[in-house]
Amino acid sequence: MNTEGTTPAGTPLETAEGSSPAPAPAGSIVVGHDGSPFADYALSTAFGLADQLHAPIVIVRAWSIDTAPRPANWEFGFVSSFEEYSEAVRGALIEDTAAIVHAFPHVRADYRAVHAGPARSLIEVSREARMLVVGSRGRGNLAGLLLGSVSDQCTRLAVCPVLVTRKPAKR
Repeated sequence: MNTEGTTPAGTPLETAEGSSPAPAPAGSIVVGHDGSPFADYALSTAFGLADQLHAPIVIVRAWSIDTAPRPANWEFGFVSSFEEYSEAVRGALIEDTAAIVHAFPHVRADYRAVHAGPARSLIEVSREARMLVVGSRGRGNLAGLLLGSVSDQCTRLAVCPVLVTRKPAKR
């Protein structure tokens, strides 16, 4: 059963600075989604696995004020609340992933908008998960080293198995 747009009871939609996000349910597959084609490929892969394993999916988007979309009630001169920004991020996440989620109607999907860095968000949410799935942008050598790789941090620090997907090159 697909429960698009739901969050487990008691799961916060956001995380205050300095606190840890609630872990995904044990046995679930956690996947990071930043809106990129690489994330779409990781999400499709995660749903394929979840469908075969009969496991729920938890889709995570890390955010900061700099990366969050404007809340629906945003007005010039008005400062939106933290909760309104979190809801805007979550809404964008649901919209960005809808086509893939709908392609797997038998897989339960939950959404998390986490106010923290991407690697920290994914590592914390996946701490009780069956698996963490992340996409790779394919930055190699110096660029990957200088920018810091979310997939690299996840493979080194996550306590669950991590699958790093690479979108096949177009031919």
